[in-house]
Amino acid sequence: MRAVIQRVKKAQVTVNGEVTGTIGEGLVVLLGVAKGDTEKDATYLADKIINLRVFEDEEGKLNRSLLDVGGQILAVSQFTLLGDCRKGRRPSFGNAAVPEEAEPLYNVFVNAIKDADINVATGVFRTEMVVEIHNDGPVTLIIESRRER
Repeated sequence: MRAVIQRVKKAQVTVNGEVTGTIGEGLVVLLGVAKGDTEKDATYLADKIINLRVFEDEEGKLNRSLLDVGGQILAVSQFTLLGDCRKGRRPSFGNAAVPEEAEPLYNVFVNAIKDADINVATGVFRTEMVVEIHNDGPVTLIIESRRER
């Protein structure tokens, strides 16, 4: 799995003109599920993200986690994160899991965050979404569940 994490002041996702998820201070997680990913990848990323120290303390250092600041998560599925642009001009998505495999793992990720008592909002899997992000910092990181990619 590959996740792009952005620290935000607020964010929301809209599908067909309807807001399906909105958060205040927290993290937007754009999540791509790769072929071969498992529930272990999903729970690893969820734990890593909620404990990642990307919020500032009193001294302005990144020492606080989402749990420490009572933040929220907006989780949006995004298979294009697995796009390979090394060859040619059109990305190849051959490394992305098929939707029937990706959606259950996306749900495992979301449920692992809920299990940590964190408010998590979502988009709608396999739809066109408009994501509005008010990036804070900006702080943007990429995390992968496996190193061999």
